[in-house]
This record gives sequence, structure tokens and C-alpha cells, in this order.
Amino acid sequence: MDSSLLSAATADAFNGNAGDQIPPPLQPPGTDMTGISFRDQLWINTFPLDRNYIFDYFALSPFYDTTCNNENLRRRSIHPLDISHLSKMTGLEYMLTDATEPNMFVIRKQKRDGPEKVTPMLTYYILDGSIYQAPQLCSVFAARVRRTVYYISKAFSDAASKLETIRQVDTENQKEPSETKPASETVDLKEMKRVDTILTSLYRKLAPAPPPPPFPEGYVSQEALGEKDELGTQGGESQPPQIDPIIDQGPAKRMKF
Repeated sequence: MDSSLLSAATADAFNGNAGDQIPPPLQPPGTDMTGISFRDQLWINTFPLDRNYIFDYFALSPFYDTTCNNENLRRRSIHPLDISHLSKMTGLEYMLTDATEPNMFVIRKQKRDGPEKVTPMLTYYILDGSIYQAPQLCSVFAARVRRTVYYISKAFSDAASKLETIRQVDTENQKEPSETKPASETVDLKEMKRVDTILTSLYRKLAPAPPPPPFPEGYVSQEALGEKDELGTQGGESQPPQIDPIIDQGPAKRMKF
């Protein structure tokens, strides 16, 4: 085929009217888009943020998937959040689950398999005109666990550094020479005499000690035994040891309890 004819055919295919050209298909949004947000201040200044217009505002964001059932309803001039039509369809759809006009709106992306069977996928919220993607529960748990592990490891590192500092200080103290003993305190003679005077005056004020009670019958004091031993030793005669009337009379004469 002539190359001029091929180039002409190609030019006719791509240089027609703008309405005849097929736009490239848009890629569906990703799953994790929590790091970005969307806000169109011009649209907010032109249209109110309420239940009727909030989905049109959400459709301008990169979170919107043009392959959803809501887009099919928009092309048919039906309100994209009409549940009577969405419940009859299957596939991806968006639902307005909560609304606090004009500050807070919650939109849920879900997969519909029947009139009563839906599977939630992602959640988006519009806060004061800014659109965000809510993080998934697994991502929240993973972030909390990572934060907890970080602080625990940091605490152990700080404790290890402090213990190392204490160990170095103890080693340096052991290397230093022992401290000299403190000098003996000087004795104040006047204070000693004053204390002796106070103790003597108190001793004189006390009543004399009562005489000791008499010894039981048959019991001899240690002093008397000592005197007898001395007399016996001086006289040259040995005396038998004194018998205790309770202990040395054998088990038969002891009291039974």
C-alpha cells in the first residue's frame, strides 16, 4: 500500500471533530489513597454542600471510580444516590451513609451482589469541603503496633544507656583511693561534767531499791555455794555438790502436766 494513502487515512482518523474522538479510558483509583486530599474552592463558592450536590462534588475528586453504577445513573439523568435504582443493579457503587450539612459527609464505596447483599470496600469523608480517604482498620492497627514497638525499643535504649553510665561511674569510684577516715571528734569536758551532774541528781531522787526476795526452801544461792566451796577448799575436805530438789530427783518426782 502507498505510504501516502496510509498517512492520509491516519490523519482522517485522528484529525476529525473533537466530539468524534474517543477519550482515553480513565484508570480506576487506587486502594490506598490516604496520603492525598481533594478540595475545589471554586466549586464550593458556586454550589452549596448538601445532600443533593455533595455527590457531584465527590465525582470531581480522584477518589471517584467512573465505572460505578452511580455514573450510569448520572448519564441517564437519574440522581446518582437513588437507592431504588441502585438496589436493582450489581457492581461497584457509592452510598452516602452519614451527613451533617454542610460540614461533614461520609461516603462508602461498596460492591453490590444483590438487592440486600453488599460488601463494604472503602470509606471517604468530606470535612469542611476537603475530601479524604479513611484508613482501613488493618492499617490503623499496623500503625499503632509500629508506634508502640518504637516507643518500647526507645525506652529500652534509654534504660541501657543510663545503666552504662551508672556502671562507668561505679568503676571510676572503685579506682579512686579510699576516703580518709574523719578526724576524731573533740570531747568537751564541761559538757561531760554537766551530764554527770544531771545523772547524779536524778539518781539521788530515785527511791532505794527494795531488798531481794528470800530464796525458796532447799535452794542455795550461788554466793553461799561459793563461800562453802572456799571454806571446804581451805579445810581440805571436799563436800558433795548440792542437789537441785526439782531437776535432780529423777523423772518420777517431776510434775506432770
